[in-house]
Amino acid sequence: MTEETQKPQTAVAEYPIDWLTVESLDIEAQGIAHRADGKVVFIEGALPFEQVSANVYRKKSSFEKATLMAIRRESSQRVRPECPHFGMHTGACGGCKMQHLHVGAQVAVKQRVLEDNLRHIGKVMADNLLRPIEGPAWGYRYRARLSVRYVRKKGTVLVGFHERKSAYVADMSECHVLPRHVSDMLLPLRELIGSMDARETIPQIELACGDAVTAMVLRHMEPLSQGDLARLRAFAAANAGVQWWLQPGGLDTVELLDEAVQELNYALPEFDIVMPFKPTDFTQVNPHINQVLVSRALRLLDVQPHERVIDWFCGLGNFTLPLATRAREVLGIEGSEALVARSRQNLERNKAATQCRPALAATKFAARNLFEMSPGLLVKDGRADKWLVDPPREGAFELFKSLAALHQQIVTGVPCDDGGQQQSLALGDWTPPQRIVYVSCNPATLARDAGVLVESGAYRCTAAGVVNMFPHTAHVESIAVFERA
Repeated sequence: MTEETQKPQTAVAEYPIDWLTVESLDIEAQGIAHRADGKVVFIEGALPFEQVSANVYRKKSSFEKATLMAIRRESSQRVRPECPHFGMHTGACGGCKMQHLHVGAQVAVKQRVLEDNLRHIGKVMADNLLRPIEGPAWGYRYRARLSVRYVRKKGTVLVGFHERKSAYVADMSECHVLPRHVSDMLLPLRELIGSMDARETIPQIELACGDAVTAMVLRHMEPLSQGDLARLRAFAAANAGVQWWLQPGGLDTVELLDEAVQELNYALPEFDIVMPFKPTDFTQVNPHINQVLVSRALRLLDVQPHERVIDWFCGLGNFTLPLATRAREVLGIEGSEALVARSRQNLERNKAATQCRPALAATKFAARNLFEMSPGLLVKDGRADKWLVDPPREGAFELFKSLAALHQQIVTGVPCDDGGQQQSLALGDWTPPQRIVYVSCNPATLARDAGVLVESGAYRCTAAGVVNMFPHTAHVESIAVFERA
C-alpha cells in the first residue's frame, strides 16, 4: 500500500458568513451559532460567546457547517494550543479536537453532554453530580495506533495520526498527548522505517506503554528481511524499554520479536495488584486516570467483606482483582475466551504475590456473550450483592433488560420473556443487586441503559459524573451509580 504523494484534502468554501455569536459547543468541539433566520451553523474552531466570521463548506436545508475565519470577540476560555500540529489549517493533525479550549472548560462540556444524554435519551436525572475525575492533560496517551505511510515522491516516511478530516497521515515531528519518550521517537521512527526494505508495506505501529516497557506492534504486509529485523533490534537497543512485536496477519499472528527481559504490565498500587498484558489486549489509554477510576468505582460500590460481587465485561480483571481485595467472592464475566484466559493468568500471578497483603477472595472467571443475555442466564450466575459493569461502546442493554424483567417478575408476578419464551423462572434465593456501579465510554448507551433500570422501577440513579480519560478529544468517559429502589 503506497501513495505517490500526500495530497492535502481541503474543503472549498461556498461563501463567507457575516459576524455570528457562538452560543455553545457540541461534543465534536464545534461552536454552535444561529443565523438571523434561525438556521443552525456549526463552526469548527469557534468557542462559546465568541463573535466570529466563518467559511461555509457544507450546506444543508436545516444546518450549515463552517470553518472559523476570524474572531472579533474572543472567549476567555481560549488558550494557545500546546502542539504545533493542532489547528484548522490544511495538514493539521486530527488526533485532538479541543486544544484551543481550556482543559477545565473541556471537562464542563463533557459533563453537560453526560447530563443531556441522561435527560433526553434515558429520561433520567442523577440525584447527585460526582466531581469529575481529572489527571494530567499532556503525555497521558499510553495506547495509540500510529499510521505509517511511505511517500515515494518525496522519499520520506510519515508516522503519526491522520490529518484532520482526511485519510492521509499528518506530517508530525512531535505529539504532546503521547508520553514524552514516545513523542521523542517519532522522527527516529520515520528514519527507521525509511531505512527498511519493507518500508512500502508497513501500514501501522500499534503502541502500548506499560509502567516500564514500551511495546510497538509492527504491522507488516510482507515477510521482513534479516536486515530489517537487525534494524528493529538496533532501534530497541538504542531506546530503553522498547519491545518490538511483529504482526504479519490478524491479531492472532502477533508475536514478540525477541525474548523479553522485562514484562509489559501496569500496577494498581492502592490494591497491591500488578496487571501483565499483551500489547493487543484492551487496557485503558490513560493509566493515571485508570488508577483513580478503579479507586473511585470501588469506593462508590462500597464492597463489604461478606459480599459477593459480579464484574460484568471484566476484560483482563482491571476491576475484578481489586474487588477481590475487598469482597468475600468475585465473579468476572467477559465475552472473549482469550481475555478470560488472560484474567485467570493475572489472578494466579497476583495470588502468588500475597506476602505483603491478605489473600485474594475466591475469584472465578467465565466467558459468555453478554450481548445475548437472558433472565434465565442471569439467574444461573447466582445472587450478587453488588455489580460492577464496564461495557464497550455498545453498552449493556441486554444485561439490564434481563435484570429489569426479573425485577418485574418479583414485584408483579408477570412471567419473564426468557429467550423468546414467556415463563416464570424459579429464582430460589436470587435477588437483584443492591447497588450497581456502571463505568461507561459512551454517554448515549449509558443513558439508554439507565433508562431501562429506572423506568422498570427497579433502581434510581443516585450519582453520575464524567471521567476525563482523553483530554483534548471529544471522547466522554463517565461513571454512574444505581441503587435498588
